[in-house]
Amino acid sequence: MERTFEVDVGKAIRTDVAASRADLGLTEECRQFPHRIAFLCFAGDAVVAFACLVAAFWLRFGTPLRDFGVEAPGIILSSYSNYIIFGTASLLLVLAQKQMYDGSWLLHRHSSLKDVIVACQVWGAGFLGFSLFFKFQPSLSRVYVALATVTAMTGLYAWRQLFFYYLRQESVAGRLRQRILVVGWTTYAQRLKEIIEHDPSHPYEMVCCVPTPEGTFQHEPPKGIQQFDSYKEIRRLINTMALDIVLVADVNVPVKHWEALGSMCEKELVQLKVVPSYFSILVSGLHLETLSGIPILGVSRLPLDRMFNKLLKRLIDIGGAAVGLLLCAPLIAIFGVLVYLESPGPILYRQRRLGRNGKTFEMLKIRSMRLDAEKDGKVGWSKKDDPRRLRIGGFMRKWNIDEVPQFWNVLKGQMSLVGPRPERPELIRNLKHEIPHYNARHTVKPGITGWAQVNGLRGDTDLTQRISHDLYYVEHWNLLFDLQMMFLTFLKNKNAH
Repeated sequence: MERTFEVDVGKAIRTDVAASRADLGLTEECRQFPHRIAFLCFAGDAVVAFACLVAAFWLRFGTPLRDFGVEAPGIILSSYSNYIIFGTASLLLVLAQKQMYDGSWLLHRHSSLKDVIVACQVWGAGFLGFSLFFKFQPSLSRVYVALATVTAMTGLYAWRQLFFYYLRQESVAGRLRQRILVVGWTTYAQRLKEIIEHDPSHPYEMVCCVPTPEGTFQHEPPKGIQQFDSYKEIRRLINTMALDIVLVADVNVPVKHWEALGSMCEKELVQLKVVPSYFSILVSGLHLETLSGIPILGVSRLPLDRMFNKLLKRLIDIGGAAVGLLLCAPLIAIFGVLVYLESPGPILYRQRRLGRNGKTFEMLKIRSMRLDAEKDGKVGWSKKDDPRRLRIGGFMRKWNIDEVPQFWNVLKGQMSLVGPRPERPELIRNLKHEIPHYNARHTVKPGITGWAQVNGLRGDTDLTQRISHDLYYVEHWNLLFDLQMMFLTFLKNKNAH
């Protein structure tokens, strides 16, 4: 028996249209539609790219810019025709390499437009390099390449903007979205449904669900999803609802059913996908590889697991820490004297912290508290208006001056300029049991500053939020992200206690 719930009008129309197409035997036409849209986009890109390269030629040689620089005399359009044809073809290849002609993902407006800009910049550099290497005649004008890159970015961006207005029409977007049947219903399926519904440009649409072969759902499917009572209805639903994907959300499906399900999807030309719910963090590094011919799924490709990224980050750490120490040496001396005058004793404070892979090290700080701050043996985070704090200590901690000796820890390789802040082993001994995924932050070196810190999560603040920000950094590291945090540290990181 089929149970159908009330749905919003837009979704009901899309479902009815899809069902009508399937009833009329137009499922194959429905599946071919994204390819036609992709070809239309490709053809439009080709025309626009060619026009942009011609326009760049006119700007370079048909305007006062022709007097800029030294070029071969007598340059006419026909002498640049090979460059224009080659440039158009190579630009289309770069766009294709960026997967910008995938029919379903054409709906992702913002990411696609960003990729247009990046693709044009990469193409411009490659176009110039290729022509210089082979030394064609007439020689390719560098000014022309720069103009061609700018006109291509402008023209393709404007064309794609117009194209997206066409794609966003429901009659088009509804046929581009890949329609999903869900096997089982879990919290992950619910989360995916909510994400899809909040993004009108999302290339997927959840249409219906069936229980596992045992006839069970982990959670009751919500209203808005057509729910069927039998796992055995999958084949019929594929053929009658123009489905594109069978998504197994409940991985507790017995092993004996997997081969039959995979074979069915293969025969019906639909995709079989699985939600790997055993992995709830670091999913960007989830990778399928083979070990002696056996497929193995695991987290193995996080950004800082790659040797090039680690080397790049280490070189920046060494350079930044060396410059930091040179610039901050007078600062350390001045505040060291002020600390000593207020509280005679050691100026630098060494504290055991937990680093990468759980290895401990001694982190340096300019002492900001009294010498007897932990005489009772209790270890804890500093708090607002902490009575143990020196008068000069409050100022140092507000402006992070007490942290500058940690450039030495960075030079020694114990820390990085940017990363999750290291914690004291005594404070976090039990946190790995209390806070989910806590220790995953220790897969990278700790930092002087980090994503949590520039978002105001320092000292006695919500640990769960801090860990969430740290894990986001671990998954999404890139050089620009590090540079962004270094800059934000000077603007935002002023709320330590």
